[in-house]
Amino acid sequence: MERIPILRMGDLLLVTIQVDMHDRLAMTLQDDLTERIVSDGAKGVLIDISALDLVDSFIGRMISNTAAMARVLDAQTVVVGMQPAVAITLVELGLTLHGVKTALNVEKGMALLGKNLNR
Repeated sequence: MERIPILRMGDLLLVTIQVDMHDRLAMTLQDDLTERIVSDGAKGVLIDISALDLVDSFIGRMISNTAAMARVLDAQTVVVGMQPAVAITLVELGLTLHGVKTALNVEKGMALLGKNLNR
């Protein structure tokens, strides 16, 4: 089964989505990520979606739900690399990524997580 790699960087997890997301892959990522938050004791999650050109309502909800699950597990989530077309689509669909912080790129996302985690 196809999986998206989750890299550990200290007490942070980095997820870089490099493939087109489909529903099953999104659910697998959600399961894998929540398991890794617990097993690694992660305090932050950075999700890089810069390779995604399109996001449908299911994928948008999956990102929001994953962030909510991470919060319950005591980890903050930052989504980085959102393309303008993706942002437009999310707004047009009426999807708010409640509890999800965003940054333009990985560097700014790591800085935001570090600031929020009082590093």
